[in-house]
Amino acid sequence: MSELDVATLQRRLADFAAARDWQPYHTPKNLVAALSVEASELLEIFQWLTPEESARVMDDPDRAHRVRDEVADVLAYLLQFCAVLGVDPLAALDAKIDRNELRFPASGDS
Repeated sequence: MSELDVATLQRRLADFAAARDWQPYHTPKNLVAALSVEASELLEIFQWLTPEESARVMDDPDRAHRVRDEVADVLAYLLQFCAVLGVDPLAALDAKIDRNELRFPASGDS
């Protein structure tokens, strides 16, 4: 596979869905619902952990595998959602950071 980037991953996801005729189900509503479900599955891993246990979650190979899988699922649905709506996720994040820097200045900024 070539160097990983957002466009390459979005293309792979689109090809995967197309090969299975899943595009009719990949509406913004369905994708954002699936994104929410996957984010909840990620949360479930941490639900009853103490803050200390959650900081060490990647030390347990089984939990680390589950975390990586759920992160992948969340990212996959987010990238598909962005592709369907024509949102550049990196540009959206960059713009949001810019707004947050203005909204929440560092303590030394006035």
